[in-house]
Amino acid sequence: MATSVTKKDGSKQSFDEGKIKGSIQLACQDAGISPERTAEIVNQVLPSVLTVAAAREEVATSELREAILRELEAKEPAAAEAWRKHETAKGS
Repeated sequence: MATSVTKKDGSKQSFDEGKIKGSIQLACQDAGISPERTAEIVNQVLPSVLTVAAAREEVATSELREAILRELEAKEPAAAEAWRKHETAKGS
């Protein structure tokens, strides 16, 4: 399992599964998805993202982002759209 994440600016931080869960939950909330459905989505998306992280000691945020968006598109496109809007708003 990845122990660190390389950010776009090259800095590194500890891998935190909770941050991934939180960002998926935020995207679902922004998309107006119920808490029950949000929990389902997190449980469906997270394993695929963790598989990406499990493949190496260090993973890039871009790889995690791609895995999350790919899964959100398949499971709940409205949440994927909310994720993209949030990224655009914060300038990512």
